[in-house]
Amino acid sequence: MKHSFVALKNISHIFSNGFQVVADVSLTISGGEFVALVGRSGVGKSTLLRLMAGLFVPTQGEVMLDNQPAHHTQEPVGLVFQKDNLLPWRTVQGNVHLPLEIQGQSQKSTHQRIITLLDLVGLAGYAHHYPAQLSGGMAQRVALARALVHEPSLLLLDEPFGALDALTREKMGQELLRIWQLLPVTVCMVTHSIPEAVLLADRVLVLNGQPGTITADISIDLPRPRTLEMEGTSEFYGYAAAIRAAIE
Repeated sequence: MKHSFVALKNISHIFSNGFQVVADVSLTISGGEFVALVGRSGVGKSTLLRLMAGLFVPTQGEVMLDNQPAHHTQEPVGLVFQKDNLLPWRTVQGNVHLPLEIQGQSQKSTHQRIITLLDLVGLAGYAHHYPAQLSGGMAQRVALARALVHEPSLLLLDEPFGALDALTREKMGQELLRIWQLLPVTVCMVTHSIPEAVLLADRVLVLNGQPGTITADISIDLPRPRTLEMEGTSEFYGYAAAIRAAIE
């Protein structure tokens, strides 16, 4: 049985202005699992990701990564947001190298790792392009490569495809599944798309309320590898309907 890699225990978080965004949230994510967080805007999905990343320290409760406090752990974590946040003056290779540069690793010593990763995300041959020369989907691929280059144990995705058109979003979802199946990484993804959550995740956690809390934990028992054709099946519709009903 897979071990519990991420554990949130009775988490509550209050911002400095006194606004409480989440209350008494507990969840576990097993190593290698793909979990999606869904719910209306303002229920604390993005806050939970930042707590898992150790960017926030919870007001109450504890966040553990592999049995260590998230804000003290040495476990590498990758983050991808809706906006790619690429540095326009750096090439694709330079942007992907940034986390390694912060660790003190030279671009020369990590060149092959970056080239291999660019090939993995479908950007072979684009190492010397600049962000202005890329489409939105390609820029998000660069952001994904940057999040993976330091070989994270946990990949946190905050609505990473929300700014893309529908067809590009579908393609990026399939690419994410392909990459996840090739790499040993645990994934937690925030999405507002119920079909996307069903297609990608092993489990879908539904948040409701203000402050937000988890009100449903729905396992998605669809075979892998997942394909877009599954969206037309009765099983897929059933999961999507259950999630939709669970969102208040």
